[in-house]
Amino acid sequence: MSSEERGAVGRFVDELDPVVFVFGALLSVGVIAAFFIDQDAVASAIDAAEAEMLSYLSWALLVIVFLIVLFLLFLIVGPWGKIKLGDEDPEYSFLSFFAMLYSAGFAAGVVFWGPTEGLFYYDDPNPLFGAEGGSAEAIPLAIQQTLFHWALPQLAVFTIMGIAIGYFAYNYDKVPLRVSSALTPILGKENLDGPAAKVIDILAVFATIGGVATSLGFIGSQFVSGLDYQWGISMGDTGILLVVTTMTILFTISMVLGIDKGIRRLSNFNMILFVALMLVTFIVGPTMFLLLLGSQAMGGMIGDFVSMSLYTGAGTGEGGTGWVEDWTVFYWAWALSWSPFAGLFIARISKGRTVREVAFTGIVATSAATIPWFTFVGGTAVWAQHNGIADFGEVLAGEAGAEVSGFILFDALSFSVAGITIPIGSALIIGFLILVTSFFVTSADSSTLAVSMMTTGGKASPSTINRLFWGVVLGLTAAILMILGGDEGAGALEQAVVITGAPFAFVCLLALFALVHDFSTTKGRVLLQEKTVLFGSSSTRTDDEPTASPEPGDDD
Repeated sequence: MSSEERGAVGRFVDELDPVVFVFGALLSVGVIAAFFIDQDAVASAIDAAEAEMLSYLSWALLVIVFLIVLFLLFLIVGPWGKIKLGDEDPEYSFLSFFAMLYSAGFAAGVVFWGPTEGLFYYDDPNPLFGAEGGSAEAIPLAIQQTLFHWALPQLAVFTIMGIAIGYFAYNYDKVPLRVSSALTPILGKENLDGPAAKVIDILAVFATIGGVATSLGFIGSQFVSGLDYQWGISMGDTGILLVVTTMTILFTISMVLGIDKGIRRLSNFNMILFVALMLVTFIVGPTMFLLLLGSQAMGGMIGDFVSMSLYTGAGTGEGGTGWVEDWTVFYWAWALSWSPFAGLFIARISKGRTVREVAFTGIVATSAATIPWFTFVGGTAVWAQHNGIADFGEVLAGEAGAEVSGFILFDALSFSVAGITIPIGSALIIGFLILVTSFFVTSADSSTLAVSMMTTGGKASPSTINRLFWGVVLGLTAAILMILGGDEGAGALEQAVVITGAPFAFVCLLALFALVHDFSTTKGRVLLQEKTVLFGSSSTRTDDEPTASPEPGDDD
């Protein structure tokens, strides 16, 4: 072994947090191994655990996510928003910062669900609204529900973790850049290497691998389905491994190049292609209808935001509670399972920015990009299904996977010039495949960086060997999900992701409390006076303090 190789290995060994690395690796690899050893038993156990979690904690997830959204909105408009994360100037331009934040895992889900989610709500609307499935009334409600799921709430759990981790890491001395640092005032600065902090960081590694790998499995399956749909290229297990291996090599190259040359540049490319595909769909689709639909869906989401956030389906029987658990609770739990990775990555790129800027970018600017995508792409799909222009019947019936919806949609679109119809479906499908691939790469790249940071005690630039190790684990997990497939494979691990997401609802809530405690202590309270006594009365009063006197009455 050369001195250079010994130096690389030595850096890898020296930087590790052995407890977090070993237990995180064992949990991640252990779950994969368990599926191969006794897939049915593991799937049954996970199914039972998920059912228990949903029975007792679904309401808590809804309430906690709602409170986080309210707090972030307050940070945007309130006095605490001017607090800065560290003393330095921002490392990246705002547009690059926004593109990286948006591309870090979340956008891969946006691309996957954009053409298909509204179709499910059109076919089976939220019981809250009492609309009939497949009716004209269900069309705007379907897009309204989609916007609700993919705008503020999911983004909020990422953002609260990013602000909490970044604030305590950059504004406190000797606080590392890791997930447990979000709870610094609660755990105590001196206990950030203690057992409680280790447990949080280990769960963060496991949740990140499971959540992101499941997302990448979806994206990979979308790519493979596109090859089969457009060109009849059917991929067996070997082909799937080849596709994911190729994508893993691509994100490994991006990862080795680093944030500035890798993630930043690819994220900027993603956003350009994302906007281009969205605008083309808007132009060749029912343009005026989409404008009307988007306005109504936006208004409905704003007007019904509180009721949609806290709707549990109580009093409507299994249909109501089951719908909420299958969709809203599942999304919140899945987003919470991504919150360690996304939060840590957001903290890594947010140094030098204000709390207001991070909060605004995290839930407002990203929503501004997400809302048009789901309105134009999702709205066009629902319009095409309602008017018989495209047939998504097999997808809605469960006979075809949701991943083929985008290809069905784009294949049905055409563009007319001077009475001549130009089929542009093939070009749109190719663009869609490129977008799927590039978001796969950026999601895998940024999540690998985040997991590497978790397992090194919070180093901002982990060694290449560490990042390669977790990149391989992530790629293999995504490939295995695609190969196992069905309810017993990817479905079971999705349920495990929901289970791992539930504890992070409380971690996110504690991070919110930690920020409120610190901000109110160091930056001044915004609700109560500094000397307010919540119970009883103040035991001390100086002579120069005014005494209460009765108001003058009619007899005075």
